[in-house]
Amino acid sequence: MDFQQQQRDLLLQRWRATRRLGQPRGVCGPTNGISDVPGVRVGHYTLDKDEQQTGVTAVVPPGENLFAQPLPCGAAVFNGFAKPVGLVQVTELGVLQTPILLSNTLAVGTLFTTLARAAIRANPELGRELPTVNPLALECNDGWLNDIQAMAITEAMAQAALDSADVAFARGSVGAGRGMSCFSLKGGIGSASRRIASLNATLGVLVLANFGALEALTLDGVRLGEQIAPLLPSLTPQRDAGSIIIIMATDAPLDARQLTRVAKRAGAGLGRLGSYWGHGSGDIAVAFSTQPAPQPPQDAALEPLLSAAADATEHAVLDALLSAESVTGFRGHHRPALSDVLDRLAGVTP
Repeated sequence: MDFQQQQRDLLLQRWRATRRLGQPRGVCGPTNGISDVPGVRVGHYTLDKDEQQTGVTAVVPPGENLFAQPLPCGAAVFNGFAKPVGLVQVTELGVLQTPILLSNTLAVGTLFTTLARAAIRANPELGRELPTVNPLALECNDGWLNDIQAMAITEAMAQAALDSADVAFARGSVGAGRGMSCFSLKGGIGSASRRIASLNATLGVLVLANFGALEALTLDGVRLGEQIAPLLPSLTPQRDAGSIIIIMATDAPLDARQLTRVAKRAGAGLGRLGSYWGHGSGDIAVAFSTQPAPQPPQDAALEPLLSAAADATEHAVLDALLSAESVTGFRGHHRPALSDVLDRLAGVTP
C-alpha cells in the first residue's frame, strides 16, 4: 500500500468519525441547536445570484417586545478586527434590546436600520420621549465568494430573515453563511446545544464561521488539515482571518456579568479547532439569557455551563463545516464542502 493510499484510509476513518461529530462531552438537546433553548428562533434570507452569494441570519429571543423588556446579555471580543454595531452598549449596560442580525461586513448599516425600524413600529414613542434603541448586528467578511461591494443586502431581506424565524432552521451555506469560508473550505451557519442538569437549563450556540487556516484544522484532537492540505494543491488558502460570530442563548437565570464569563469560554472551543484568532479576524461571542429578571446562581455553579460553552462552540463550527454545500461565486472563486472533499479523497462514500 503506497503512502497516499495510507493517507486516504486514515482520512476515511477520520471522516466516518467526523460525520458523527465525535462524542459530545455533554448531553445534547433534542435538535442539537440553539433553538433547544425554549423560545429562541432562527431565520434566514439567502441571496444566491451569480456573484452575489450572501444573506442574512436572524436570532430571535423570546418576548414580544425586547425594547420594553430587555434580556440580560454579555459579550467577549477575542480579536477586534470587526465592524459590529450595538456591541459597545451591550458591554456597558448588559442588556439585549433587539433580535440579533448577522450578515456581511458592508450590510451592517442596513441591519441596524431594519432593527431600528422594527423597534420603532413596536414602540411609537421611541426617540421622542424614550431613549433610542440599541440594535445588535454583527458581521463577517464574505468577500471571497460574494461581491461584497455590490452591497446587495436590503432592508426587505433583513426583515424577511426576521419574519421567517422558527425553531426549525437550516444550517450550512444559508443566510449570512452563504458566502462564508472556514479553514479554506465552505463555512457558514452551524449550531449545537448542551443540557446543564445541575442548573436544569440548556445552553444553545449558533456560529457564523468564516475563519481558520486549513493546515491547522483539528477534528477530535487530530490535525486533519495537515493531511488534507497536501492532497489539495489547487485549493485557495485562507489565513486565520475573516472572523467568527458566536451567539449563545441559555434559559439559566444568569446576569450580564455571568453571561460574559460564559461567552469567553467560546475561545476554548475555537482553540480546540486550531484557531489562534489571527490578525485579520473579528472573533466575537455574545451570550444572552431568556430570563428577563435573573436570579443568578453562585458563580461556582457555572462550572458545567463554562465547559458546555467551549464544547458547544467547537461542535457548532463542525456542524457548519459538515452542513455546508460547495459554493462558487465572485470571480469564479470556489469553496468546496468538507463532506465532498473527504468523500472524494477517500474514494468512497462512508
